[in-house]
Amino acid sequence: MNNAITAIRRNGVALKGNIETKHTLPASVRSRNNVLRTSLDLYANVMHCQSLPGVQTRHKNIDIMIIRENTEGEYSSLEHESVSGVVESLKIITRNNSLRIADYAFKLARERGRRRVTAVHKANIMKLGDGLFLQCCREVASGYPEITFDSMIVDNTTMQLVSKPQQFDVMVMPNLYGNVVSNVCAGLVGGPGLVPGANYGHVYAVFETATRNTGKSIAEKNIANPTAMLLASCLMLDHLKLNDYASVIRNAVLTTMNETRLHTADLGGQGTTSEVVQSVMRVIQSKGQFTAEL
Repeated sequence: MNNAITAIRRNGVALKGNIETKHTLPASVRSRNNVLRTSLDLYANVMHCQSLPGVQTRHKNIDIMIIRENTEGEYSSLEHESVSGVVESLKIITRNNSLRIADYAFKLARERGRRRVTAVHKANIMKLGDGLFLQCCREVASGYPEITFDSMIVDNTTMQLVSKPQQFDVMVMPNLYGNVVSNVCAGLVGGPGLVPGANYGHVYAVFETATRNTGKSIAEKNIANPTAMLLASCLMLDHLKLNDYASVIRNAVLTTMNETRLHTADLGGQGTTSEVVQSVMRVIQSKGQFTAEL
């Protein structure tokens, strides 16, 4: 992990595969995903959850951007057993980081022409911690009068997502809620194999699949859906201002998704990982764009 972090600091960006975090590890051993994000101050996790062509889902026309604070909250890794059988866990919410992630969400909403930002919280119970986060979101919202701001309690949010997800536009939330909501949204558009994710800081950026619940069961079997990783690669190319390359690859991926026979097992098909990738390459070659470079 130290070598990986050094490489990212040298290069500025990275494309990351899934890193397993075992719940059986001792409390003193931190999640490597957590170490990566906090060491590089990748404070904003961004997931664009949208309906994709060729994928049959219960809901249509979903287009949600999820902004998740990535460095504190329940993921602060501060817990201890005060006495035998009693564990105390600290959830850290700071004004500085709450303002930072709220400002990131509103700036992104303005850049993308979005109209609404929803803050997700549990301030009715966690009045100090989540109350501070919500207060910071309201403060930032006052500087963006053209964008509608509202808030929603996290348990109601999950219910609203599965009943009427089209009501959401941009969502901003602390770390743990972002983890839950991201997985719900990925499920709404077809599963974890379809949705890319990005982790941004002031200096570094790391791109990956948005969720990590595929597990070891499909490792090395050539059945994993490569869509999320390919789209994450496109996000990295966009970040590097290689937009033409990103557009060509992204369009080829979306074209391939319309081929039902190539759907992988998670989408109810029998296509393999390599078949999907080969199809994407054929689409790119058929367009005659960047073939030599790719």
